[in-house]
Amino acid sequence: MTEKTKEISERTMKELVRKHGTPLFLISIPELKKRVEIFREFLPRVEPHYAVKANPHPSILKTLIKMELGFDVASINEIKTVLKLGSSSEKLVFANTVKSPEAIKFAKKFNVDLMTFDSEYELTKIAKLFPGARVIVRIKVPNVGSVVELSLKFGVEPADAVPLMIKAFKLGLKPVGVSFHVGSQCTEVSNFIEALEIASIIFHDALLKKISLEILDIGGGFPIKHFDDEDDPFPSMAERIRAEIDRLFDKNIRIIAEPGRFIAGPVCTLITRVIGKSIRNNKHWYYLDDGVYGCLSGIVYDHCKYQYRVLKKGTTQLSTLAGPTCDSFDVISISEELPELEIGDIVYIKNIGAYSLATATNFNSIPPTKTVVLNKGG
Repeated sequence: MTEKTKEISERTMKELVRKHGTPLFLISIPELKKRVEIFREFLPRVEPHYAVKANPHPSILKTLIKMELGFDVASINEIKTVLKLGSSSEKLVFANTVKSPEAIKFAKKFNVDLMTFDSEYELTKIAKLFPGARVIVRIKVPNVGSVVELSLKFGVEPADAVPLMIKAFKLGLKPVGVSFHVGSQCTEVSNFIEALEIASIIFHDALLKKISLEILDIGGGFPIKHFDDEDDPFPSMAERIRAEIDRLFDKNIRIIAEPGRFIAGPVCTLITRVIGKSIRNNKHWYYLDDGVYGCLSGIVYDHCKYQYRVLKKGTTQLSTLAGPTCDSFDVISISEELPELEIGDIVYIKNIGAYSLATATNFNSIPPTKTVVLNKGG
């Protein structure tokens, strides 16, 4: 059964700040393990392949390798990293539909032979550089209501999927499956349902053309909570996805997924402190020691909205939070209800594990946020 996420206590946060300073990025290994268990509980037929791009911290990857997860890799460095940490090539899916020639050669060298494509040009490139590779066609599916609509950039029209697989076969490749992505932070289960139905039709049509497919990759997009007053949409969503998979696909079809945010998002907390304060346009502005160029980069690159908490009580007023850089773009939020804060007060953000540390920069040569791994052996 699923369990509620264990809160990091105020006392623990204060102790960590005294010991390490701020900004501080906390990774909870027990919570990471729990996220994997939840995914496996609700989607028992689906093999999770963690999307390394979400958060490639070594402690996260090592833990997931021990839990025998697969990995969605998208570059030479991601392949290198997970193999060096102890994963095996058969656990990887090279899920980037636009791979550089060097990346395909590298994949061949280390026998990472399962990869996605969504154009005839990509097929030709793979066939030339990695003859005999196993390929999965990525199709365009509805992304309605998702935070990031990935079908704007990726995926072939479903009607072109079987002709492209025939092309792959003629080029000496092994067409083995279909993949899709319903969009990042998807809360519309209908996207999954429609995508599964489209994929099922492609599986049937491929079989009529003597192409027997064996893998369905349902991508990522599984949503997480960012605010306390939100309901967790995953359990009910997973129930419908599970039922639809069982209805449409034989038990001998291997089902894989590429969860990134779902696994990494809820296991990390960012702790910052107020380093500056002003009143602008009759509103308090608080300047934090991390911002949108650092671990709050998900605001920009991932269109993410976070809940900002403080270790202080009192009457709240509409306030603005900003980052530490010399760029006016570095504004975190202009409408937060907060008690009056002072220099040194703590502001922290939960559920910030995905597309935060991974997309942070070193703009203004500000040192990277320090990472602390909690309960490494737990």
